[in-house]
Amino acid sequence: MRNRIPLQLLGHDKYLEMRAGARVVEQDEHGEKVLLLPDGTYFKLFRRKRVLTSAAWKPYAQRFVENAAALHRLGIPCPQVLQHYRIPAISRDAVHYLPLEGETIRQVIAGGLGEARADALRHQLLEFIHHIHSLGIFFRSAHLGNIVLTPENTLGLIDISDLKISWFALGPFRRRRNLRHVLRCREDREWLRKSTDWAELDK
Repeated sequence: MRNRIPLQLLGHDKYLEMRAGARVVEQDEHGEKVLLLPDGTYFKLFRRKRVLTSAAWKPYAQRFVENAAALHRLGIPCPQVLQHYRIPAISRDAVHYLPLEGETIRQVIAGGLGEARADALRHQLLEFIHHIHSLGIFFRSAHLGNIVLTPENTLGLIDISDLKISWFALGPFRRRRNLRHVLRCREDREWLRKSTDWAELDK
């Protein structure tokens, strides 16, 4: 899974020019994390790790870029990376990308669903997760807030830095572990358990 989008150095002045007029979508105690730019694209910032961890030798921004390319090759909808930057002045790496169109499953649920449509979506979600497992995709942080229902009524993935892709389909242990990750959030679990198949997984 080679990174075909080269890492570019981005000067501080150019960075400020790019983020002019941006809306902060996500931030934490360390600062801004995700910016929505005026043209509708996104700018995701990643802190550079100084301690000796896996993120030091393979930064999360690079993982995002490589995972996006791999998912596109596998036919899984996800964000489209435009550029990959290093911004020394603020000790950040960044990915500039087009968002995946659609709504997260949490947003779809919040908008209101009839019971028949909700049942169909629960089944579609379970089939989708089985499918990505068959492709060797282990989405460790899977939850209903980072799985998107697209306008084409297909499911796709966002927030893809924390994702691993192997050459072989996942084994039973990792499949069950990943499915149980989806059930960790209480609100998600309550909605999913209305399906017999999902309720069986939560035993």
